[in-house]
Amino acid sequence: MTHHPAPTHGKTSPSPWILRFSGQVPAGGEVIDIACGAGRHGRLFLEKGHPVTFVDIDTSGLDDLGGRSDVAVIETDLEAEGYWPFTGHAYAGVVVTNYLWRPILPAIIGMVAPGGLLIYETFAVGNEAFGKPNNPDYLLKADELLEAVDGTLEVLAFEQVEVDTPKRAVVQHIAARNSQAD
Repeated sequence: MTHHPAPTHGKTSPSPWILRFSGQVPAGGEVIDIACGAGRHGRLFLEKGHPVTFVDIDTSGLDDLGGRSDVAVIETDLEAEGYWPFTGHAYAGVVVTNYLWRPILPAIIGMVAPGGLLIYETFAVGNEAFGKPNNPDYLLKADELLEAVDGTLEVLAFEQVEVDTPKRAVVQHIAARNSQAD
């Protein structure tokens, strides 16, 4: 396994993986930041001129964004059985970091609009050697993200790597485009 710098997990610093591909989201297209926390990635896209939908079970870290016309904040439990509030809506950019709930993975992939980009990064099997998360329910299996988009999205880049900072971890990340025409 290759060693790489880790994704940044701080409140304000975007992940290097997200930064690397953020410029490939269609200009001005709507972005959704799933399990956004304080919104470090959605904020990056706001700075780049994208309207952003922030989604998390706790959106208290987004209070400073209230009243903006280019921001939607949805406080919801994405793990509630049978509940998916985004049916029929597609986004130019779908961003997910440090979150895995397998039952909605196909729906997340299905949210990428034609020409749009999925940028996903989270922990993988092997991370249990370094601490939490260590529950296999929250760790991607080998090549799981790659297999999840197979036949649906065009993979631009994929890595399964061990990182050293901000703490040692094993992660998978993918950038994949919906190459279907509008």
